[in-house]
Amino acid sequence: MGNCLKPRVAIIYAVLLISLAIIVYLGIIHLLKVNEEQRREYLVKESVVLLPLPRIGDNVISVERALANRRSIRSYLDKPLTIHQVSQLLWAAYGINDVKRGFKTCPSAGATYPLEIYLIVGENCVKVNETHYLSAGCYKYSPRTHALFLVKEGDLRSKLAAAALGQEWVETAPIDIIICAVYERTVGVYGERGYRYVHMEAGHAGQNIYLEATALGLGTVVVGAFHDDEVRKIIGAKSNEHPLYIIPVGYPKQPYSIEEEDLWDYIMSMRKKTGLMED
Repeated sequence: MGNCLKPRVAIIYAVLLISLAIIVYLGIIHLLKVNEEQRREYLVKESVVLLPLPRIGDNVISVERALANRRSIRSYLDKPLTIHQVSQLLWAAYGINDVKRGFKTCPSAGATYPLEIYLIVGENCVKVNETHYLSAGCYKYSPRTHALFLVKEGDLRSKLAAAALGQEWVETAPIDIIICAVYERTVGVYGERGYRYVHMEAGHAGQNIYLEATALGLGTVVVGAFHDDEVRKIIGAKSNEHPLYIIPVGYPKQPYSIEEEDLWDYIMSMRKKTGLMED
């Protein structure tokens, strides 16, 4: 009987040793994974730009004046923007304006918020203070924290312009805002009609940028002609993030403005021309 137990004990002992070795191995793998995740998180934190907090009511320009002066501007001065201007532009595009429910500055079907915002910054193109500039590169905007996360380093404007069929204003503007769509967030709720809702939302965000840029004395233009896959690769977007807009922003070489009297004169002349009003 004793001799029969010895092989069984040996087998049990061997199984225990193997099990212990597997547990230790899995533990080491887990620790390595945790350490790698912590390392990545640390690197991300090192590459975060906490934008100045958005200001509400600082601009003296009215909504009506911004609408009147809105133009598509393609020629920009060789002049850097400030980090405060960039902060305001991104908040206007897709920032939080309802702190209780997390709603954003543009309407979204079912609050699905399918858009992701990227920012390309040129070399010495955004002033942080009198002596320092925001590092050139591509950043991803986080609406909840109003922060930028560095995705790629270096001035990517020339590559982006090439991907946009050589439209030079994409390269000459100090910054480019890229709006991408994650369709499944909205389509998953509304089906095929969700595609329409996503494109509407991108238009809302684009108009917000137009109006904020005008209020800040800046100019912009929306660009829709580009190679999607190339743009996605340049900005380091995920495979399910589809570029919809490239929006260059800078100081206009020729600012546009219309006076109220000129607008009135035009409307009155058109009323007379179409017979709605007599001379």
